[in-house]
Amino acid sequence: LHPDLALLLSTSGSTGSPKLVRLSYENLDSNAKAIAQYLGIDGTDRAITVLPLSYCYGLSVLHSHLARGAAVVVTGLSVVDPDLWDLARTSEATSFAGVPYTFDLLDRIGFADLELPGLRYVTQAGGKMGADRVRRFAELGRRRGWDLVVMYGQTEATARMAYLPPDRVLDAPEAIGQPIPGGKFTIDGDSELIYHGPNVMLGYAQTVDDLAAGRDVDCLHTGDLARRREDGLYEIVGRRSRFLKLFGLRVDLDQLEQSLLAEGIEALCIGDDARLVVAVARSRLDPASVICAKLGLPAAAVGTVVLDELPRNANGKPDYAAVARLAESRLANTGPAAEKSDVRGLYREILGADEVMDSDTFVSLGGDSLSFVETSRRLENLLETLPTDWYLMTVAELERTARGRPRGLLAWQELSTVLRAVAIVLVCANHVGLSHLFGGAHVLLAAAGYSFARFQLNAVAAGGRIRPLVRSIARITVPSVLVIATGYVITRQYQVWNILLIEHFFAPDGPELGPDGWDPVWNYWFIEVLVLALVLSAVLLSIPAARRLERAWPFGFAVGLLGICLFLRFEPIAGDGPMELYRPVATGWLFALGWAAARTTRYRHRLLLTAAAVGGAMLPGFSDGDNGRKLVVACGLLLLIWVTRLPVPFGLRRVTAVLASASLLIYLTQPLTLFLLDRVQSPLVDQPSVAASGAGHPGVLQDLRLVVATVIALAVGVVAWKAYEFVLRHLMRLRRYQLHARQHDGVVP
Repeated sequence: LHPDLALLLSTSGSTGSPKLVRLSYENLDSNAKAIAQYLGIDGTDRAITVLPLSYCYGLSVLHSHLARGAAVVVTGLSVVDPDLWDLARTSEATSFAGVPYTFDLLDRIGFADLELPGLRYVTQAGGKMGADRVRRFAELGRRRGWDLVVMYGQTEATARMAYLPPDRVLDAPEAIGQPIPGGKFTIDGDSELIYHGPNVMLGYAQTVDDLAAGRDVDCLHTGDLARRREDGLYEIVGRRSRFLKLFGLRVDLDQLEQSLLAEGIEALCIGDDARLVVAVARSRLDPASVICAKLGLPAAAVGTVVLDELPRNANGKPDYAAVARLAESRLANTGPAAEKSDVRGLYREILGADEVMDSDTFVSLGGDSLSFVETSRRLENLLETLPTDWYLMTVAELERTARGRPRGLLAWQELSTVLRAVAIVLVCANHVGLSHLFGGAHVLLAAAGYSFARFQLNAVAAGGRIRPLVRSIARITVPSVLVIATGYVITRQYQVWNILLIEHFFAPDGPELGPDGWDPVWNYWFIEVLVLALVLSAVLLSIPAARRLERAWPFGFAVGLLGICLFLRFEPIAGDGPMELYRPVATGWLFALGWAAARTTRYRHRLLLTAAAVGGAMLPGFSDGDNGRKLVVACGLLLLIWVTRLPVPFGLRRVTAVLASASLLIYLTQPLTLFLLDRVQSPLVDQPSVAASGAGHPGVLQDLRLVVATVIALAVGVVAWKAYEFVLRHLMRLRRYQLHARQHDGVVP
């Protein structure tokens, strides 16, 4: 053995070959000290071992803490095990490390709600994590008092080469950061990132004789294409070779193809960091089984496309773009619609178990973190509601749960979903004349603010990147403009300002309204207010100072906006006509309150919002004379503030989800649907304008015709939503085809 040789670590096993990395004492010492320096580790720190010590990332956690006299809480528990977090609390753990898949698991177990008072930071490495998820966890850390540290490295660099400082993660979530102390990067003429530092390996070991060799390399060619940004941070923009990183395993697709060929399997391999796809000419062997055995991947991570002949270009080179297209179509039916219909079959497929007994559990069958998310997702489709301790339950117990689904039991469903479904049904019932309990659209506006804060705000607030919000605005405005323009042509009831979504500036009010106290140009007030709220939010959060304020005080920022909007609600600037209730100045507070509700973290926050909700809805100046509307809005807001889930009957769970998803298109299409129904068989329904204003009352509210009209209005909206989603999916699929073609054409030699 060479005297400098301290440790042998396996590479990620990209082809199953036994290639090892030779690391020296200097490698280990320098990397441990560098990590300890930029993480600020001292003698009071305690890291809990989430990753195995046989993995270079997990081992670096141990080394960096030992280098500073800190402690390590050693455990074999998984992040999905509640006992791990009990141990973290009792041992006052200050940090833990995770690969991207770890964060998938954290989402599954409700990590955001865990109380970990001692937690100081969380590190992420082992593969690229999406920028949106980086932002989300960084924002969560800001709210809960810990930092997210994103890192970049390879085994060949003794684990770590770069880190992203926590104070820059929200402004550059897609970056790998800056070199660790003692290291540096260069970028060659081909844009490949090259690392220099004392932690670069001695070299590889492929035979016993290599163990006596000294240093073979002075720098590390990472194989990643990168750029140095204007802010000095480095960002990975691609790969020089065809590599994937699946579940922390670095997979060389070209070497994998050669390895399969040696097994007698002719194959072309593509994929991304979520799934490996293998196209094979007809073979007696199952390539997925061979690959899973070689790489240790779960079966669900490998998709197989069997062809009579592998596609090639005119020059005889592999046509990877064609493989991508074939995989897109042939593997499309392997999702939820094609799930195994029983627990036993699902376990056999995902865990690769030949025999599954009644007494077996996910754990006893060898389930691990790699297969946890896939198994839990598909069990959830099978069971509707997944028990929190499902991985400890026997197959027999889970199958009894599955068989118990039709017994009329309740299932928990997210509150915002239930609210949107109930609100849109109320809207349609009111406009038909079946009900006169108004306020559904106002509740929808609050739910929209809640969803904005949960899903889009982080992307906007972190560095002025408003593209996700622009896409969201487009998903609302495009169908709105199309439907309203259609109504403009067919009904002749609308103005050009309706199509432009600014009719509220010009719409009639007071004496200018019709004899029934309503004008159809007000039919789409909700869409106009929602789009205006989203646009103004995007503009506000594109201002650096506003972003900093929102990041520092998320709840306080939202409450400040709510205060401004409530001032406008009590001191309206547009007048005091009957249509004031539908103008942005009088309804913007609902969007702001939904935003604030999503930012609550404490009991006193909810009490404050409760006062705002009750005052905003019940005090004079909002729907005066219509106490029913006041009550509907107040109840909807209080549910949004205090409740996260509601029980619904199993049979209605799917219906509720569909209605909530289609609520936008239902709202858009129902005026046109009711207009056409009224013309086809008058009087099938009350005039929508009369019902909407509350001025008309049908003689018999239970008239079957009104129920049928309500159902038709809902059904037309659902069909329109399905059609719109179908078009969007195909447009996105076409874009993926183009991206695949450009990607593979660029890397195939």
